[in-house]
Amino acid sequence: MILVVKEGAEAERAEALSEQLDIETGEPQENETYLVLDTDGLSLRRGELSLRADFAEMLPRLKQSNLEREMLVKATRLKAVKEPLLIDATAGFAEDSIILAAAGFRLIMFEKDPVIAALLEDALLRAERLPELKDVISRMELRMGDSIQGMKELAGQADVIYLDPMFPERRKSAAVKKKFQLLHELERPCGNEEELLRAAIEAAPKKIVIKRPAKGAYLAGLKPSHSYEGKAVRYDCLVNVKG
Repeated sequence: MILVVKEGAEAERAEALSEQLDIETGEPQENETYLVLDTDGLSLRRGELSLRADFAEMLPRLKQSNLEREMLVKATRLKAVKEPLLIDATAGFAEDSIILAAAGFRLIMFEKDPVIAALLEDALLRAERLPELKDVISRMELRMGDSIQGMKELAGQADVIYLDPMFPERRKSAAVKKKFQLLHELERPCGNEEELLRAAIEAAPKKIVIKRPAKGAYLAGLKPSHSYEGKAVRYDCLVNVKG
């Protein structure tokens, strides 16, 4: 992969990205997937496809009246816990995380893939400049690296752990938007669901919430305490699970 730096882009930012991702700057080859840094931020591109994380697009969903109807918020909510700490172990573009932050959670988000993490970091930097998102973004902390190790280091600190792992059946789904095919080239299906779930359990949160396809199997075969079911997705909740 290569980083294309457009006119007007911050030179220091380009240098930092090149070092962070260990990639060179230049021009891409035909049909190559590459990163572009321009005055609008960082994007992932190939041919005519372009993908940029943008939290401003989610503003309508972040209105309080809409948040109250979000099944994700209902699934993760804890009674009598003010500003609970939630670990999003599989952040991706953090669209679920920002919903939870808007609903009052404090978040630590883990993203293992360095390119996805860089795209998410860029989105967070842009979003915190928007007055309507500044407070929400202040409750979101991104950590680049392996969440399994991260959960071990944060054992006993999180109130909720949220898991939304990428699985092969979702990568092949016909419902996946064409532009997100670029993102799915970088994401890897969960290689060891038992290890991921075990790390979450051993971190000893009050609740673990797992996002699954509506008809999908339980993660690692573990039956949840209860579930919130929608037409396309299901949130399995594990409570009082001992490591």
